[in-house]
Amino acid sequence: MILRQSTQALEYAAKTISYGGLIAFRTDTFYGLGADPLSLLAIRRIRQLKSREEAKPILLLVSDYDKVAHFITKPSEIFLSIASRYWPGPLTLVSKARPELPEELTAGSGTIGLRLPDEDDVRSLVRACGGALTATSANPSGRLPARTAKEVETYFAAGIDLIVDGGEATVLQPSTVLDLSGTEPRLIREGAISRKVLEDTLREIGVALT
Repeated sequence: MILRQSTQALEYAAKTISYGGLIAFRTDTFYGLGADPLSLLAIRRIRQLKSREEAKPILLLVSDYDKVAHFITKPSEIFLSIASRYWPGPLTLVSKARPELPEELTAGSGTIGLRLPDEDDVRSLVRACGGALTATSANPSGRLPARTAKEVETYFAAGIDLIVDGGEATVLQPSTVLDLSGTEPRLIREGAISRKVLEDTLREIGVALT
């Protein structure tokens, strides 16, 4: 089922998520697969749907900054500094996960990636679904990320309970992923925010990027 993003669609999405279902929705970058991050059944469904390797953690979108504490242990000073500069925005920050998070979500890494998206409509949908959703890209592993609701439907003829049509994704790059879980910041993926921009920011606070 495809529903244009609306109050009705958000209500349906929230109900679907609460029952352990899967939705697809336009994030601040491409379309993503959304599920309750604490639902083992839903996380397993995502991995089966995408044929995703068990060793890959699944990142999350949060609707508001106060949701961060539900998923990571005490944020480091670097985390706080970077988040204050780039959130909301296309930067995924990886930090040490709370120990009670399921291994299906973290892939046993002990870390979790979070992003606060810079679009009101996206945050509203995530907020309606409890404040946090998985946001792994809506495509089978190895294929290009879906940019429209129809592309999601083409990729997945079955397995998704609801596709929320938020319009065509117009971004050209995925989010940048910065790992702050170790002793030194590490760039995992360069995307919408360049390595140089992050290097300059980290240099201002006396930290080097690896």
